[in-house]
Amino acid sequence: MRKLIIAFLMYGSGAAAQVKDYPIKPVTFTQVKLDDHFWLPRIETNRTVTIPASFARCENTGRVKNFEMAAARSGKFCTKFPFDDTDIYKTIEGASYSMAVHPDVKLDKYVDSLITVVGKAQEPDGYLYTARTIDPLHPHPWSGPERWVKENELSHELYNSGHMFEAASAHFMATGKRNFLDIALRNADLLIKTFGPGKRHVAPGHEIVEMGLVRLYRITGKKDYLDLAKFFIDERGRREYDKNSTDEWKNGMYWQDDKPVVDQTEAEGHAVRAMYLYAGMADVAALTGDKQYIEAIDKIWNNMVSKKIYVQGGIGAVPGGERFGADYELPNATAYNETCASIGEVFWNQRMFLLHGDSKYIDLLEKVLYNGLISGVGLDGKSFFYTNAMQVTNGFTHPALEPGRSGWFECSCCPTNMVRFLPSLPGYIYAQKDNSVFVNLFIAGSANLLVNDRKVSITQHNNYPWKGLLSFAVEPASPAVFALRIRIPGWICSEAIPSDLYAFENKSSAKINIKLNGHPVKYHMENGYAVINRQWKKGDELQLDLPMEVKKVIAHKALNDNKDKIALQRGPIIYCSEWKDNEGSLSNLIIPKNTVFKPQNKAGLLNGVTVLQGEVMRKDSLGVKKVMLTAIPYYSWANRGKGEMMIWFPQDVSAKRTGTN
Repeated sequence: MRKLIIAFLMYGSGAAAQVKDYPIKPVTFTQVKLDDHFWLPRIETNRTVTIPASFARCENTGRVKNFEMAAARSGKFCTKFPFDDTDIYKTIEGASYSMAVHPDVKLDKYVDSLITVVGKAQEPDGYLYTARTIDPLHPHPWSGPERWVKENELSHELYNSGHMFEAASAHFMATGKRNFLDIALRNADLLIKTFGPGKRHVAPGHEIVEMGLVRLYRITGKKDYLDLAKFFIDERGRREYDKNSTDEWKNGMYWQDDKPVVDQTEAEGHAVRAMYLYAGMADVAALTGDKQYIEAIDKIWNNMVSKKIYVQGGIGAVPGGERFGADYELPNATAYNETCASIGEVFWNQRMFLLHGDSKYIDLLEKVLYNGLISGVGLDGKSFFYTNAMQVTNGFTHPALEPGRSGWFECSCCPTNMVRFLPSLPGYIYAQKDNSVFVNLFIAGSANLLVNDRKVSITQHNNYPWKGLLSFAVEPASPAVFALRIRIPGWICSEAIPSDLYAFENKSSAKINIKLNGHPVKYHMENGYAVINRQWKKGDELQLDLPMEVKKVIAHKALNDNKDKIALQRGPIIYCSEWKDNEGSLSNLIIPKNTVFKPQNKAGLLNGVTVLQGEVMRKDSLGVKKVMLTAIPYYSWANRGKGEMMIWFPQDVSAKRTGTN
């Protein structure tokens, strides 16, 4: 039963009615067992610390009470936002993914108890939205006096449904139980009765219902769910806005609603909403063959990667509206970079890879994953960033930016999004197409695949991202011919990002030697992958070494904040410097052009990191003196208290300091 359920939820599998789908299929996370020094402890911390803490906070902040009051049809909504329901859904989703690979009877029982509470809050026709059901005559101010009337703006009714669909699908996959799935299907059937041609029209104010409906379609094969997802996407650009206004809320850009999606060419508006929209478009395009969708998201992706992304992968530069700014609007001092937006980037880039098979999408996914995404959760597993700063000098100046990590937020979408993402990470490592196996991420562990109807296991041994020596043991049950496609990261090929927005000061490319069973093996490059097509047999071992030089990163000339400055990168890791290691102050440091940085392994620092150290200059009222600069991985900052942090450093003593607080 478990294997059948898992098959239903894979991108390329599902009900028999499905004909089209992604040409490349990911290897689901339940087929991959990690033995990785970097990621496994994080996933285990998520299981043992973050998930319990998240459920506890849902209890003690009133999120569970909202459902209980909705079931009783009495009381007063007791949290701040109408989307607070989703924190319970997302935590159930994360717990379900965790239980799929790590059964937990106690957790399973607790989740079932929450699902019972959620089910009792559902109205007879399937409507489920505590901000209205508790007291329909006095709903939340964002909700509007009647159902759906403010859905295009701030009610988040369909956003809540989308997260419920995602969570219910995950729970069904993990347990085989239909208790949550049936709740979700009743709600989805209400949406079908309510929205569509000849019915109510709306472009959801906060996307994700589209992705959730696709998940339900994959499980049930009910095409109405897929059709409704496409309907919601196609509704964008039909509402009357003030087209002459420069206010993104008034002209529709904030909601990605200023023009039909097929006419959109730029990443715009609220960054999280945008990522969920583009991921949903990719899903629907894969399942329907809609080429216009693909052409649109290709253009939008190119715009984001070439003009609207920070060096550590963060997006959504503007605090006002948590949104994308104009092209090249990437200030350091007020960078917003919501953690949820980074998670959304991973969702979208994975889907772009499944559509196109190009490694550039995984290159960006890796950059986000190792930097701007995991920075969002503290090493303790229970402290978080909502925003991910690019620079801290004497504290923050913008009220939307927090000065340190927090255990919870009034709007706690980011912690619970992290809860649901981390357990699913093993599903991003491998993918398959016909007789090809893609190795996308270098995470130690073993995967059990079926290639041309033959069982094949692949086991990775490495100490990535600190060392570039990679080993792959390929074990087919019997000799098997297939192509192994190993991603050669862009940073090895002198590409800081798949655009000209950032570049390495030293553009030399390293030569990659690949060995099979100790001997050089021939390969050819295709779409960023080293392709080795041969007959594989038991005992085969492939090895390659990715040289991890320290790279100095420079920015496009249009990024004024970074003029005459450099950032540091080694392997996939972007570095920053923090007050703790650098005499408490960073804003007066200069990195001369001839500075050589040496990596140093620090097993006892920040749960084990490789730091970079080099001799730089400190400029103060007494003049300029030589000092030693220590840089740590960006993701690890703010785990030792509050203080200054810098990513970009001037190279010239006389350089103008732009973008500082």
